[in-house]
Amino acid sequence: MGFATEFNSVCKFKSEQELYELLEYGRGKMVKSGFRVFPTGQKVIAYTPNNEAIAIVRVLASIAEINFQGEEVTEVEMELVRKLTEEEARIQTALAYEMFFGERV
Repeated sequence: MGFATEFNSVCKFKSEQELYELLEYGRGKMVKSGFRVFPTGQKVIAYTPNNEAIAIVRVLASIAEINFQGEEVTEVEMELVRKLTEEEARIQTALAYEMFFGERV
């Protein structure tokens, strides 16, 4: 058991519903498996489940716990700072593939 750190300001959504709520209401949360440490108070780039940069968000809280099913999870609460422009999203996505996600298939 240990904590994994989310390096380089990456906040990748696995659920379309969680991403939709953030973009629609300006605030949202996501649940990640395992204990993770997110940079609370910092602005980070948010990515869609398809690894596309979509917005800048501020991490409000990062809560690591063991849920009722006995699984280690981290809940991350955030607020939308702003959506990225088309050009910003294209550049951030290309950089993320080079740095984090690996080659595009």
